Amino acid sequence: MKHRGRHRRRRRGAALRAVLAGTALALTAAATLISASQAEVAEDPGTLKPMTSRADTGRLRLQEHLVPARTLDRLAAAMGRPVGVDAVLQSADRGLRAAADCSAGDRASLPVDPTAARAYCWDPADTTAGAWRPASVTTSGDADDDGVWGTHRVVLAGWTHSTTTGRAGERGLARVAFVDADHPEHLDYRWVLLVVPVDGGRDYRGLASGVSGMVWHGNKLLVTTTAGSADALYVYDLDRIQRTTVDGPAIGRVPGGWSAGGYGYVLPAVGSYRFTAGRCAPSGPPCPGALALDRGTAPDSLVAAEWSAPGDDRRARLWRYAFSTDPARTGLLATDAAGRVDAVEAYRTRASGIRGVLSYRSAGADRPSWYVGRLPGTQDGHGGLWRQDTEDAGAVHCGADASDRCWAEGAGSLSYWQETGEVWSLSDRMLFTLPLADLDRSLD
Repeated sequence: MKHRGRHRRRRRGAALRAVLAGTALALTAAATLISASQAEVAEDPGTLKPMTSRADTGRLRLQEHLVPARTLDRLAAAMGRPVGVDAVLQSADRGLRAAADCSAGDRASLPVDPTAARAYCWDPADTTAGAWRPASVTTSGDADDDGVWGTHRVVLAGWTHSTTTGRAGERGLARVAFVDADHPEHLDYRWVLLVVPVDGGRDYRGLASGVSGMVWHGNKLLVTTTAGSADALYVYDLDRIQRTTVDGPAIGRVPGGWSAGGYGYVLPAVGSYRFTAGRCAPSGPPCPGALALDRGTAPDSLVAAEWSAPGDDRRARLWRYAFSTDPARTGLLATDAAGRVDAVEAYRTRASGIRGVLSYRSAGADRPSWYVGRLPGTQDGHGGLWRQDTEDAGAVHCGADASDRCWAEGAGSLSYWQETGEVWSLSDRMLFTLPLADLDRSLD
């Protein structure tokens, strides 16, 4: 299996771009003018303000903590040989429906402007209960520059369970939909539960954390942790997916084998990054709310946005960390000799309620643009999407009242697929994609 190859499948990529260049979906419900209750125009977040003082940038420092190899090996020895992404996709037992087969309510959650090129709603079995919510997305376009992992094009979507509703054993947990995206007209997926090894690898527990941000780089998956935690990120190795053997409500080792609340696969954490300055707080380190990969830097970098409540008048932080170039540390962040990670760039923005972030430098541009997807101040309905840099800021506006609430409802994270030029994102009901060029045209 190919893991980290850098070759490009030119012919295959050209065929996919031809599919993506076709007519955009006629999403009538999503193109309806925003109602009067949504017609607020959010405050302009203005230009980005660089953070340069040691007091500010020091709060962004991380300390790397890797799970000992003996712990992971003990768990694998007990559960059986780990499997990879291909094995999960080959056992896909759910299907995403194309937008035309989704309900009007589902389609109404999509962006008003620009409209999605393709969109999909989830299997009803995953949405009717209402306790699980999609929040983050990353793709094999992040994982490798040819866009293919193993033998598949893949989309990963992170979901978080409510802490107050639904089955008690699932509350606050995180799961990832492994989506086979080889055929744009038909996407299948399978769930994998995120877990954390305990007792030296003799057991595991569920990751009780929100996954509002997620990035797949090399064979590693980095996800955000719950606001208020000293941990900033958890790290997963996609070559270490484990099969469960018992279909029961418990999570961990049980009589007769291994259980994960009914899920057939678990992904054990292999490490974490913790803020050296303590728990995230307005006066301390930021609570990471959105993540993205930027392949336009050298080396590739992890982009992060601070979570703050919609309408919060304090300045949120945007920053980035460099990925390691050491082949033995693929997918991990660059550290010093003591395992510390420092931000290589940081800004403040007046944007609040940020649920999605991208950093992208267009050809010929002298600086990258930062795209931020925001929840509205009322925390319901369509959100806004702004593009900012140190000299300018602009938003998509739509409707007779020129509201900026044109982006998706409950907007999730953003992921740029460099090979195809598309941005993947989530509403609170649907998975969708559109060309970055369309987004820029709407912003311009």
